[in-house]
Amino acid sequence: MKRLTFPPERRLRKRPQYLACYQRGRRYFLKRFIVYVLPRGKDGAGCRLGTAVSKKTGNAVERNRVKRLLREFFRLHHQSWCLDCDIVVVAKRSIVPGELTLQLVTDELTPLIKRLEREDTPARSTPCET
Repeated sequence: MKRLTFPPERRLRKRPQYLACYQRGRRYFLKRFIVYVLPRGKDGAGCRLGTAVSKKTGNAVERNRVKRLLREFFRLHHQSWCLDCDIVVVAKRSIVPGELTLQLVTDELTPLIKRLEREDTPARSTPCET
């Protein structure tokens, strides 16, 4: 069984990586989040995640809770995805961190990930490894 970790190579860590997603990536508007997706070459490295939560969302505790839930969703599910892309998830201002749960995050982001996989499938020449 593979370890369910979220290593640094699966994260966006530098400002230019975020700016590339914002400027060249495709936007998806969800109820609680705006998701920017920038496809990368078929390098087999998988998805990389970046999160952005405004100070208007709440204090540091609330912002960190939103980011923790997003990271946990990606940590649990990234092994099963066949995507090579950078994803930046921006929490909308209207989000209520105290009411947000992992189940709500999963219910909102899973259909988007399935859609991204469907859009990516014709271009993929080899099946993803699990």
